[in-house]
Amino acid sequence: MKKFIAAALAAGIGMALSATGASAQATLAQVKQRGILNCGSNTGLAGFGVPDAQGNWKGLDVDLCRAISATIFNDPNKVKFIPLSAKDRFTALQSGEVDVLVRNSTWTMTRDASLGLLFTGVNYYDGQGFLVRKKLGVNSALQLNGASVCTQQGTTTELNLADYFRANNLKYEVVAFATSDETVKAYDAGRCDAFTTDASGLYAERLKLTNPDEHLVLPEIISKEPLGPSVRNNDPQWFNLIKWVHFAMLNAEELGVTQANVEQQLKSENPEIKRLLGTEGKFGEQVGLTADWVVRIVKHVGNYGESFERNVGQGSLLKIARGQNGLWTKGGLQYAPPVR
Repeated sequence: MKKFIAAALAAGIGMALSATGASAQATLAQVKQRGILNCGSNTGLAGFGVPDAQGNWKGLDVDLCRAISATIFNDPNKVKFIPLSAKDRFTALQSGEVDVLVRNSTWTMTRDASLGLLFTGVNYYDGQGFLVRKKLGVNSALQLNGASVCTQQGTTTELNLADYFRANNLKYEVVAFATSDETVKAYDAGRCDAFTTDASGLYAERLKLTNPDEHLVLPEIISKEPLGPSVRNNDPQWFNLIKWVHFAMLNAEELGVTQANVEQQLKSENPEIKRLLGTEGKFGEQVGLTADWVVRIVKHVGNYGESFERNVGQGSLLKIARGQNGLWTKGGLQYAPPVR
Protein backbone atom coordinates (compact mmCIF):
# COMPACT_ATOMS: atom_id res chain seq x y z
CA MET A 1 0.00 0.00 0.00
CA LYS A 2 2.82 2.38 0.95
CA LYS A 3 4.55 1.62 -2.34
CA PHE A 4 1.32 2.36 -4.23
CA ILE A 5 0.88 5.69 -2.44
CA ALA A 6 4.53 6.61 -3.05
CA ALA A 7 4.17 5.75 -6.73
CA ALA A 8 0.96 7.75 -6.99
CA LEU A 9 2.59 10.75 -5.32
CA ALA A 10 5.58 10.51 -7.62
CA ALA A 11 3.30 10.33 -10.65
CA GLY A 12 1.33 13.30 -9.38
CA ILE A 13 4.47 15.35 -8.83
CA GLY A 14 5.71 14.39 -12.27
CA MET A 15 2.43 15.48 -13.85
CA ALA A 16 2.52 18.76 -11.91
CA LEU A 17 6.08 19.44 -13.03
CA SER A 18 5.14 18.57 -16.59
CA ALA A 19 2.16 20.92 -16.44
CA THR A 20 4.35 23.65 -14.98
CA GLY A 21 6.88 23.15 -17.76
CA ALA A 22 4.15 23.36 -20.38
CA SER A 23 2.78 26.52 -18.81
CA ALA A 24 6.26 28.02 -18.57
CA GLN A 25 6.71 27.75 -22.31
CA ALA A 26 3.16 28.60 -23.31
CA THR A 27 3.53 32.27 -24.26
CA LEU A 28 6.79 31.92 -26.19
CA ALA A 29 5.43 28.88 -28.03
CA GLN A 30 2.19 30.71 -28.87
CA VAL A 31 4.07 33.75 -30.15
CA LYS A 32 6.30 31.58 -32.33
CA GLN A 33 3.34 29.62 -33.69
CA ARG A 34 1.38 32.82 -34.36
CA GLY A 35 4.39 34.37 -36.05
CA ILE A 36 3.85 37.75 -34.44
CA LEU A 37 4.11 39.40 -31.01
CA ASN A 38 1.00 41.13 -29.66
CA CYS A 39 2.25 44.14 -27.74
CA GLY A 40 -0.08 46.34 -25.66
CA SER A 41 0.86 49.95 -26.38
CA ASN A 42 -0.18 53.50 -25.67
CA THR A 43 -2.95 55.02 -27.75
CA GLY A 44 -0.48 57.71 -28.75
CA LEU A 45 2.22 59.25 -26.55
CA ALA A 46 5.09 61.01 -28.31
CA GLY A 47 8.46 59.56 -27.43
CA PHE A 48 7.03 56.35 -25.97
CA GLY A 49 4.43 54.87 -28.29
CA VAL A 50 2.80 56.56 -31.26
CA PRO A 51 2.23 55.76 -34.95
CA ASP A 52 3.57 58.23 -37.51
CA ALA A 53 1.68 59.46 -40.58
CA GLN A 54 2.49 56.19 -42.38
CA GLY A 55 1.27 54.08 -39.46
CA ASN A 56 4.77 53.09 -38.32
CA TRP A 57 4.99 52.87 -34.54
CA LYS A 58 7.86 54.65 -32.79
CA GLY A 59 8.95 55.31 -29.22
CA LEU A 60 10.94 54.03 -26.26
CA ASP A 61 8.26 51.47 -25.35
CA VAL A 62 7.85 50.55 -29.01
CA ASP A 63 11.58 49.82 -29.24
CA LEU A 64 11.33 47.38 -26.35
CA CYS A 65 8.54 45.52 -28.14
CA ARG A 66 10.64 45.47 -31.31
CA ALA A 67 13.61 44.18 -29.33
CA ILE A 68 11.50 41.29 -28.03
CA SER A 69 10.41 40.52 -31.58
CA ALA A 70 14.03 40.66 -32.75
CA THR A 71 15.13 38.10 -30.17
CA ILE A 72 12.40 35.67 -31.18
CA PHE A 73 12.16 36.14 -34.94
CA ASN A 74 15.38 38.00 -35.83
CA ASP A 75 12.96 40.62 -37.16
CA PRO A 76 11.91 43.75 -35.21
CA ASN A 77 8.79 44.21 -37.30
CA LYS A 78 6.90 41.06 -36.36
CA VAL A 79 4.92 43.04 -33.80
CA LYS A 80 1.25 43.94 -33.73
CA PHE A 81 0.82 47.08 -31.64
CA ILE A 82 -2.53 47.10 -29.84
CA PRO A 83 -3.41 50.59 -28.52
CA LEU A 84 -4.90 50.39 -25.02
CA SER A 85 -6.41 53.04 -22.78
CA ALA A 86 -5.24 53.30 -19.18
CA LYS A 87 -8.54 51.79 -18.08
CA ASP A 88 -8.34 48.75 -20.36
CA ARG A 89 -4.61 47.97 -20.41
CA PHE A 90 -4.37 45.46 -17.55
CA THR A 91 -7.58 43.66 -18.52
CA ALA A 92 -6.20 43.17 -22.04
CA LEU A 93 -3.07 41.56 -20.61
CA GLN A 94 -5.00 39.40 -18.13
CA SER A 95 -7.31 38.11 -20.88
CA GLY A 96 -4.46 37.20 -23.23
CA GLU A 97 -5.34 39.82 -25.82
CA VAL A 98 -1.72 40.95 -25.62
CA ASP A 99 1.43 38.96 -24.80
CA VAL A 100 3.14 41.81 -23.02
CA LEU A 101 2.11 45.29 -21.91
CA VAL A 102 4.71 47.98 -22.65
CA ARG A 103 2.72 51.14 -22.09
CA ASN A 104 4.26 53.63 -19.60
CA SER A 105 2.59 51.84 -16.68
CA THR A 106 3.63 52.49 -13.09
CA TRP A 107 4.86 49.57 -11.02
CA THR A 108 2.99 49.61 -7.69
CA MET A 109 2.47 47.08 -4.91
CA THR A 110 -1.26 46.76 -5.59
CA ARG A 111 -0.72 46.09 -9.28
CA ASP A 112 2.05 43.63 -8.50
CA ALA A 113 0.10 41.72 -5.87
CA SER A 114 -3.54 41.73 -6.92
CA LEU A 115 -3.86 41.75 -10.71
CA GLY A 116 -2.26 38.41 -11.55
CA LEU A 117 0.57 40.26 -13.29
CA LEU A 118 4.30 40.74 -12.87
CA PHE A 119 6.33 43.83 -13.74
CA THR A 120 9.59 42.81 -15.38
CA GLY A 121 11.61 45.91 -14.56
CA VAL A 122 11.78 49.67 -15.06
CA ASN A 123 12.55 50.96 -18.52
CA TYR A 124 11.86 54.58 -17.52
CA TYR A 125 12.06 56.22 -14.10
CA ASP A 126 9.50 59.01 -13.96
CA GLY A 127 7.50 61.17 -11.57
CA GLN A 128 4.24 63.09 -11.73
CA GLY A 129 4.25 66.80 -12.49
CA PHE A 130 2.03 69.69 -13.56
CA LEU A 131 1.62 71.70 -16.75
CA VAL A 132 0.13 75.22 -16.59
CA ARG A 133 -0.28 78.23 -18.83
CA LYS A 134 2.49 80.77 -18.38
CA LYS A 135 -0.09 83.58 -18.20
CA LEU A 136 -1.46 81.99 -15.02
CA GLY A 137 1.60 83.39 -13.26
CA VAL A 138 2.25 80.20 -11.30
CA ASN A 139 5.82 79.01 -10.73
CA SER A 140 5.17 76.25 -8.21
CA ALA A 141 2.56 73.56 -7.66
CA LEU A 142 2.13 74.97 -4.16
CA GLN A 143 0.47 77.97 -5.78
CA LEU A 144 -2.34 75.84 -7.23
CA ASN A 145 -4.71 76.22 -4.27
CA GLY A 146 -8.27 76.25 -5.60
CA ALA A 147 -7.20 75.25 -9.11
CA SER A 148 -9.07 72.89 -11.40
CA VAL A 149 -6.82 70.06 -12.59
CA CYS A 150 -7.32 67.86 -15.64
CA THR A 151 -6.28 64.24 -15.25
CA GLN A 152 -6.95 60.82 -16.75
CA GLN A 153 -9.16 58.23 -15.10
CA GLY A 154 -7.87 54.79 -14.11
CA THR A 155 -4.30 55.88 -13.39
CA THR A 156 -2.11 56.39 -10.34
CA THR A 157 -2.21 60.08 -11.31
CA GLU A 158 -5.59 60.62 -9.62
CA LEU A 159 -4.39 59.12 -6.34
CA ASN A 160 -1.13 61.07 -6.34
CA LEU A 161 -3.03 64.28 -7.05
CA ALA A 162 -5.32 63.73 -4.07
CA ASP A 163 -2.38 62.85 -1.80
CA TYR A 164 -0.38 65.93 -2.79
CA PHE A 165 -3.16 68.45 -2.29
CA ARG A 166 -4.27 66.85 0.98
CA ALA A 167 -0.71 66.75 2.34
CA ASN A 168 -0.23 70.44 1.53
CA ASN A 169 -3.68 71.48 2.75
CA LEU A 170 -4.67 72.78 -0.67
CA LYS A 171 -8.09 72.74 -2.30
CA TYR A 172 -8.61 71.67 -5.89
CA GLU A 173 -11.23 70.48 -8.36
CA VAL A 174 -10.48 67.38 -10.37
CA VAL A 175 -11.67 67.24 -13.98
CA ALA A 176 -11.19 63.61 -15.09
CA PHE A 177 -11.48 62.05 -18.55
CA ALA A 178 -11.40 58.49 -19.84
CA THR A 179 -8.54 58.92 -22.32
CA SER A 180 -5.32 60.86 -22.59
CA ASP A 181 -6.45 62.65 -25.77
CA GLU A 182 -9.66 63.84 -24.11
CA THR A 183 -7.68 65.11 -21.13
CA VAL A 184 -5.20 67.06 -23.25
CA LYS A 185 -7.93 68.54 -25.43
CA ALA A 186 -9.87 69.66 -22.36
CA TYR A 187 -6.81 71.38 -20.93
CA ASP A 188 -6.02 73.02 -24.28
CA ALA A 189 -9.62 74.28 -24.47
CA GLY A 190 -9.27 75.95 -21.06
CA ARG A 191 -11.56 73.61 -19.12
CA CYS A 192 -9.00 73.43 -16.30
CA ASP A 193 -6.14 75.48 -14.89
CA ALA A 194 -3.55 72.70 -14.84
CA PHE A 195 -2.87 69.32 -16.41
CA THR A 196 -1.14 66.56 -14.46
CA THR A 197 0.47 63.30 -15.53
CA ASP A 198 3.96 61.78 -15.55
CA ALA A 199 6.58 64.43 -16.30
CA SER A 200 7.66 62.60 -19.45
CA GLY A 201 4.03 62.68 -20.60
CA LEU A 202 3.81 66.41 -19.96
CA TYR A 203 6.68 67.08 -22.38
CA ALA A 204 5.07 64.78 -24.94
CA GLU A 205 1.52 66.08 -24.60
CA ARG A 206 2.64 69.71 -24.67
CA LEU A 207 3.61 69.17 -28.31
CA LYS A 208 -0.09 68.56 -29.10
CA LEU A 209 -1.28 71.91 -27.71
CA THR A 210 -2.34 74.77 -29.96
CA ASN A 211 0.53 76.95 -28.71
CA PRO A 212 3.06 74.73 -26.90
CA ASP A 213 5.39 77.62 -25.99
CA GLU A 214 2.66 79.24 -23.91
CA HIS A 215 2.77 76.40 -21.37
CA LEU A 216 5.17 75.63 -18.54
CA VAL A 217 6.08 72.40 -16.74
CA LEU A 218 6.31 73.22 -13.04
CA PRO A 219 9.44 72.07 -11.14
CA GLU A 220 7.75 69.84 -8.54
CA ILE A 221 7.78 66.08 -8.97
CA ILE A 222 5.15 64.75 -6.57
CA SER A 223 5.51 60.99 -6.91
CA LYS A 224 7.67 58.03 -7.85
CA GLU A 225 6.58 56.55 -11.17
CA PRO A 226 8.74 53.55 -12.11
CA LEU A 227 7.41 52.70 -15.57
CA GLY A 228 7.91 49.28 -17.05
CA PRO A 229 6.58 46.27 -18.95
CA SER A 230 4.33 43.67 -17.38
CA VAL A 231 3.31 40.09 -18.16
CA ARG A 232 0.92 37.51 -16.73
CA ASN A 233 2.27 35.83 -13.59
CA ASN A 234 1.80 32.22 -14.75
CA ASP A 235 4.70 31.97 -17.18
CA PRO A 236 8.19 32.21 -15.61
CA GLN A 237 10.06 31.64 -18.87
CA TRP A 238 8.24 34.51 -20.59
CA PHE A 239 8.75 36.71 -17.51
CA ASN A 240 12.50 36.05 -17.66
CA LEU A 241 12.67 36.62 -21.40
CA ILE A 242 11.01 40.05 -21.25
CA LYS A 243 13.08 41.03 -18.20
CA TRP A 244 16.35 40.09 -19.83
CA VAL A 245 15.63 41.87 -23.10
CA HIS A 246 15.68 45.14 -21.16
CA PHE A 247 18.75 44.08 -19.16
CA ALA A 248 20.52 43.13 -22.39
CA MET A 249 19.96 46.60 -23.83
CA LEU A 250 21.39 48.17 -20.65
CA ASN A 251 24.38 45.85 -20.56
CA ALA A 252 25.07 46.56 -24.23
CA GLU A 253 25.18 50.29 -23.55
CA GLU A 254 27.40 49.83 -20.50
CA LEU A 255 29.85 47.69 -22.49
CA GLY A 256 29.86 50.03 -25.49
CA VAL A 257 28.09 47.64 -27.87
CA THR A 258 26.13 49.67 -30.42
CA GLN A 259 24.26 49.19 -33.69
CA ALA A 260 27.29 50.51 -35.52
CA ASN A 261 29.87 48.18 -33.95
CA VAL A 262 27.97 45.05 -32.89
CA GLU A 263 29.36 42.95 -35.76
CA GLN A 264 32.88 44.03 -34.90
CA GLN A 265 32.27 43.35 -31.21
CA LEU A 266 31.59 39.70 -32.04
CA LYS A 267 35.39 39.40 -32.29
CA SER A 268 35.95 40.95 -28.87
CA GLU A 269 38.02 39.06 -26.31
CA ASN A 270 36.31 40.87 -23.41
CA PRO A 271 34.68 38.04 -21.38
CA GLU A 272 31.61 40.16 -20.55
CA ILE A 273 31.05 41.04 -24.20
CA LYS A 274 31.60 37.43 -25.27
CA ARG A 275 28.91 36.24 -22.84
CA LEU A 276 26.56 39.08 -23.81
CA LEU A 277 26.84 38.44 -27.55
CA GLY A 278 26.74 34.65 -27.28
CA THR A 279 30.24 33.80 -28.50
CA GLU A 280 30.82 32.17 -25.11
CA GLY A 281 28.29 30.22 -23.05
CA LYS A 282 24.70 29.25 -23.75
CA PHE A 283 22.79 32.01 -22.02
CA GLY A 284 20.14 32.47 -24.70
CA GLU A 285 19.03 28.88 -24.26
CA GLN A 286 18.10 29.59 -20.65
CA VAL A 287 15.19 31.76 -21.80
CA GLY A 288 14.32 29.77 -24.92
CA LEU A 289 16.31 31.90 -27.37
CA THR A 290 19.28 31.46 -29.70
CA ALA A 291 22.87 32.22 -28.73
CA ASP A 292 22.86 35.47 -30.72
CA TRP A 293 19.74 36.86 -29.00
CA VAL A 294 21.49 40.07 -27.88
CA VAL A 295 23.15 40.55 -31.26
CA ARG A 296 19.68 40.53 -32.78
CA ILE A 297 18.47 43.19 -30.34
CA VAL A 298 21.38 45.57 -30.87
CA LYS A 299 21.55 45.07 -34.63
CA HIS A 300 17.85 45.79 -35.15
CA VAL A 301 17.03 48.21 -32.33
CA GLY A 302 20.21 49.38 -30.60
CA ASN A 303 21.22 49.54 -26.97
CA TYR A 304 19.18 51.34 -24.30
CA GLY A 305 21.05 54.62 -24.67
CA GLU A 306 20.56 54.70 -28.43
CA SER A 307 16.84 54.05 -28.02
CA PHE A 308 16.53 56.70 -25.30
CA GLU A 309 18.32 59.42 -27.25
CA ARG A 310 16.39 59.06 -30.49
CA ASN A 311 12.97 58.72 -28.85
CA VAL A 312 12.94 61.00 -25.82
CA GLY A 313 16.47 62.39 -25.49
CA GLN A 314 18.47 65.05 -27.30
CA GLY A 315 17.85 63.49 -30.70
CA SER A 316 14.07 63.84 -30.25
CA LEU A 317 11.56 66.67 -30.04
CA LEU A 318 11.14 66.05 -26.30
CA LYS A 319 14.84 66.56 -25.45
CA ILE A 320 14.56 65.01 -21.99
CA ALA A 321 17.84 64.72 -20.08
CA ARG A 322 18.93 61.20 -19.10
CA GLY A 323 18.87 62.13 -15.39
CA GLN A 324 17.64 59.17 -13.34
CA ASN A 325 17.52 57.08 -16.51
CA GLY A 326 21.26 57.31 -16.97
CA LEU A 327 23.38 54.24 -16.35
CA TRP A 328 24.46 53.58 -12.77
CA THR A 329 28.04 54.21 -13.89
CA LYS A 330 27.02 57.78 -14.74
CA GLY A 331 24.94 58.61 -11.69
CA GLY A 332 21.64 57.20 -12.93
CA LEU A 333 19.37 54.41 -11.69
CA GLN A 334 19.54 52.10 -14.71
CA TYR A 335 21.43 49.03 -13.55
CA ALA A 336 21.33 45.55 -15.08
CA PRO A 337 22.46 42.24 -13.57
CA PRO A 338 25.30 40.64 -15.53
CA VAL A 339 24.95 37.96 -18.18
CA ARG A 340 26.95 35.12 -16.66
